[in-house]
Amino acid sequence: MILHLDMDAFFASIEQAINPRLKGKPLVVGSRGSKMQTVVCAASYEAKALGIHSGMPSREAFAICPDLEFVAADQAKYIWTSEQIFSLIKGYDLPLNYASIDEFQMDLSGCENPVSLGKEVKEKIYANFNITASVGIAKNWLLAKLASKLNKPNGLTLIDDSNLEQVLRMAPLDKLCGMGGKNGQIFMAQGLKTCWDLYLNLPGLFNDNQSKFNENSGKSNEKPKSISHSYTLPKLHINPQVIRAWIRLLSEMVSTRLRQQNLVSATVHLWLNGPEIGNFGAQKTYQNTTNDGYEICQRALKIMGKSGLKNPQVRAIGVTCSSLFWGTYQPLLSEEIRREGLIKALDRINNRFGEGSIHPAIIALTR
Repeated sequence: MILHLDMDAFFASIEQAINPRLKGKPLVVGSRGSKMQTVVCAASYEAKALGIHSGMPSREAFAICPDLEFVAADQAKYIWTSEQIFSLIKGYDLPLNYASIDEFQMDLSGCENPVSLGKEVKEKIYANFNITASVGIAKNWLLAKLASKLNKPNGLTLIDDSNLEQVLRMAPLDKLCGMGGKNGQIFMAQGLKTCWDLYLNLPGLFNDNQSKFNENSGKSNEKPKSISHSYTLPKLHINPQVIRAWIRLLSEMVSTRLRQQNLVSATVHLWLNGPEIGNFGAQKTYQNTTNDGYEICQRALKIMGKSGLKNPQVRAIGVTCSSLFWGTYQPLLSEEIRREGLIKALDRINNRFGEGSIHPAIIALTR
């Protein structure tokens, strides 16, 4: 059995936990700029009930609810909380997957009472962080992830052979991972509306009992295909220093996750969006792998030079590392050895005092 843990309105819930004044109020988390010139990164359940959702322009959100509470996003705060939750559930000594910043998976093979364990995990998270999580338990990760979405917030759902048909008949197709975009539209155009409709056509998709875990090592059999971070700026930026600062911040965030998972990357992909540049995306694969934020940033900046525009207006930025391999970055030159020592020291400081406690000076331009 697989347990999928999905935090409820993660960013917004953290802000409400930190500031009790925001509890129970419609709240959106946006960028650091003007609250009327940004995009909703996350919405509390009180805001969602009004029809406000992530990706919505904040001006539209405030038109729906003029009394909407607004908090500027603080990625370091959310990453730190995610890491603390991961450390907490790591204490169960079960194979564990870091699926995303707000999703985690545990292999419950051999666990006698998965539901009791799921309740205990939820209670511990609430006791330690004052935020809720929804748990899904099923025979594979796809069904477990679906189960975690069915009774949000603060839900716990078990899918087994006794209720599989009933649950899938009630679950809209777009609730299933991978069915929210074009794939879902294709199946819906063929008349499939529920997960049960899909099951009748593709039963093998739901009956795969393989998990993503290696029971012997307690680690994932599969590396993630890529690790990425992106950000929508509060307004168009043409200042090259500000754009470089954001690329450096996103590169640092990606590199931190690489090191946490003992991964190195050979390929860097940069995505930029703006009125002049459109949706620009390019990547390059290097012989030397890395998990150094500075090196990832330098590679991304070289890729940006391929855009053909000297100082394009940019509204959104994304940095992705792929071609991932297990193992740490092995420095050869004396400068690289010195750099590795510096990175380890920075990681120790940030692990102790919180992500972003110490950072490259240029990142200050993003704040």
